Amino acid sequence: MPGWLQAGGWGLLAGSALLIGAAVGYLAKVPQKVIASVMAFGAGVLLSAVAFELIAEAHERAGLTPTVLGAVAGAVIYTGCNVLLARRGARHRKRSGQQQPSEQQQGGSGTALALGALLDGIPESIVIGTSLLGGGAISVVTVVAVFISNVPEGLSSAAGMRNAHRSGRYVFGLWAGIALISGLAAVLGYTVLGSAPAAVLAAITALAGGAILSMIADTMIPEAFEDAHLLIGLITVAGFLVAFALSHAA
Repeated sequence: MPGWLQAGGWGLLAGSALLIGAAVGYLAKVPQKVIASVMAFGAGVLLSAVAFELIAEAHERAGLTPTVLGAVAGAVIYTGCNVLLARRGARHRKRSGQQQPSEQQQGGSGTALALGALLDGIPESIVIGTSLLGGGAISVVTVVAVFISNVPEGLSSAAGMRNAHRSGRYVFGLWAGIALISGLAAVLGYTVLGSAPAAVLAAITALAGGAILSMIADTMIPEAFEDAHLLIGLITVAGFLVAFALSHAA
């Protein structure tokens, strides 16, 4: 199977978890503490993937300087885009309560939410594509980590969209579109960066890591601890250790 097709398939698979989470969050009344728990688990999984898959891989490819520069660039780019989108109604896009504004409360917030979902998902998908470069095997740990973390992201965000009175057509259309774009982003990561030098690939991988780490801090952890109970810390560590174990078993 061609590499670009493999990349697209794996990216689409990881992105499809958003639809699964959205279906649960929109169609079922999930208790806030349960949503907080699954979000904490997803945050732990992604934290481990960033540390042991993305940043570590970037460092092995090209050393400390491209890794640091890439990670800082990713954090700056993500944060800048996030600030702009937050001013247009997407600040609480992963919140499951009453924080998300409706279109009546803030015009254009629906578009901002869609762009915010793209902002959160594209770095993960690009990394899935780049992991196949050089004839390498897909990073199963990265795919699993993205898939696991996408379920609570979709769940929490869809629950918030329902509370903001957004239609099922909007919610499922949005997440289906993001899943498809995730597949395309993985293809782009494989094709566009196929001939890039090791230092550039390392910087791109670290850039994705910095963006994902900023996303965790800005959007996932606040939701996890909004209605925190005493086990949230343990659940986050459990997610971290699950991904860590996968990375060493692969």
